[in-house]
Amino acid sequence: MLRPFPVRLVDYDPDWPRQAQERIARLRVLEPVLVAVHHIGSTAVPGLIAKPIIDLMPLVGDLASLDLERGQVEALGYAWHGEYGIPGRRYCTADIGNRRVAQLHFFAMGDPGAKRHLAFRDYLRAHPGIAAAYAAEKRRARDMHPGDHQAYGGEKQAWINRVEAEALAWYGNRGA
Repeated sequence: MLRPFPVRLVDYDPDWPRQAQERIARLRVLEPVLVAVHHIGSTAVPGLIAKPIIDLMPLVGDLASLDLERGQVEALGYAWHGEYGIPGRRYCTADIGNRRVAQLHFFAMGDPGAKRHLAFRDYLRAHPGIAAAYAAEKRRARDMHPGDHQAYGGEKQAWINRVEAEALAWYGNRGA
């Protein structure tokens, strides 16, 4: 279990996409196991407040092949946490000192978890009112659990689940 850390929400930083692209470029050492990498999470939604942590979702051909590349992932400065509560995922974190700076959420191509992340991100990008409501939910959850990012995540989970269902329906109707 990872140690909880305080929840710090900041205004959107227009440099986050560049930071994501730099991390994506470094992940290319995992090719041909690596198929694609998506910038996900709140730092991928222009204008949305976020914890200043770059979330990336690398997609691989299969997790067994990725597991053989664990040493490569760790050599890039990421700690490997395995599934960490989500079957079919490999979760990795990068910290500088006591501060989390990036998270990787590896999934195999075609995994429903990958579609869920992309649908939620794209839905927030396309619906500024929903993104603003999410910002309010994030602030509410932070105010309830300022010292524990895990409890913060749990606090906003019902809101995310509801909007995620809307996002998946919307995403599917786009032909994605």
